[in-house]
Amino acid sequence: MDFAFDARTEELRARLLAFMDEHVYPAEAVAEEQRAALASPWEVPPVVEELKAEARRRGLWNLFMPGEEHGAGLTNLQYAPLAEITGRSPQLAPTALNCAAPDTGNMEVLAQFGTEEQRKRWLEPLLAGEIRSAFAMTEPDVASSDATNIETRIERDGDAYVITGRKWYISGALHPDCRVFIVMGKTDPEGADIRRQQSMVLVPRDTPGVEVRRAMRVYGYEDHYHGGHAEVVFDGVRVPADHLVGEEGGGFAIAQARLGPGRIHHCMRLIGMAERAIELMCRRAVSRTAFGKPLATQGVVQEWIADSRVAVEQLRLLVLKTAWLMDTVGNRGAHTEIQAIKIATPRTVTEIIDKAVQLHGAGGVSQDFPLAELWAAARTLRLADGPDEVHRRSLARRELKRYA
Repeated sequence: MDFAFDARTEELRARLLAFMDEHVYPAEAVAEEQRAALASPWEVPPVVEELKAEARRRGLWNLFMPGEEHGAGLTNLQYAPLAEITGRSPQLAPTALNCAAPDTGNMEVLAQFGTEEQRKRWLEPLLAGEIRSAFAMTEPDVASSDATNIETRIERDGDAYVITGRKWYISGALHPDCRVFIVMGKTDPEGADIRRQQSMVLVPRDTPGVEVRRAMRVYGYEDHYHGGHAEVVFDGVRVPADHLVGEEGGGFAIAQARLGPGRIHHCMRLIGMAERAIELMCRRAVSRTAFGKPLATQGVVQEWIADSRVAVEQLRLLVLKTAWLMDTVGNRGAHTEIQAIKIATPRTVTEIIDKAVQLHGAGGVSQDFPLAELWAAARTLRLADGPDEVHRRSLARRELKRYA
């Protein structure tokens, strides 16, 4: 096996690392200062637009998007180490490169399943970074880990669809540039095939009946840079029938196609988060003294650092293998590995960040270091895109099937 990155990946890595050092890391403190002075917590700090302009100038734009028609034409294996780098500053870097969720998944859906008119109206401005979007799937009144439980109704009425339901943790819904929702609901709730009951429709943000009711916090954070996570009510929302994405009954399959790449993108960025936590841990260990000795000489601290390094190297190899399989045999062929990284990566990275928090003491839970926010993000990813237990259940069934 060849573990070396190809020439294009190496060139983009060098370009991205320079961008991070010269622009992104210095912008973290600037963004916080600017955000404190904004009239609304959902307004975008001016430095974010400056980062986006610089990223475009450097050719670091839409790197996630497969195919040269809409993106950089990178494979999953080429994109993986780049996404890892952006994970070191998850609030700013993915947005700066137009590679932030939920827009990435929504762009992939529109590129793969959207009509020509849908792509022209929504995909093109999303690719240009001119607008943002949201994906409305999770609901508060049902166990959303089972997508067949969704209760939102999408009913055909002449040349329109009428949407009624309540969603929550809808990422991006509070962003001032959010212009469209992709909404998943049931068009055939009594259908015999529970995986053909659901459909997806495009709902412009300003459609009458759409109410963004409140911001949902994640371990106390509101995730302003990504447009928050909102509770949204759709009260008799009417959209033209041509706003249907794909075909009626295709919603579940589209959701699965959307979540596959999203899961691996999250895992790629998580490795970058772990790398930043290890860096902060090491810097803290060599700069602080406790009980007459540098923290770096304490046996338990050395164990934390060593164990963290081993864990990250293991995770990276598994993520890269998964990316390679997705490129060579497709998402179906990589199903086991996609589930494996989704189980292992958030859990392990949360443990690594927790050690870094512990080493920083009170500083670790403060706003003066990024660790608390990194921990909250990593812990949340044990729920997002399917909880650990669902992936374990599916993975175990796949293993057992070989012996049945």
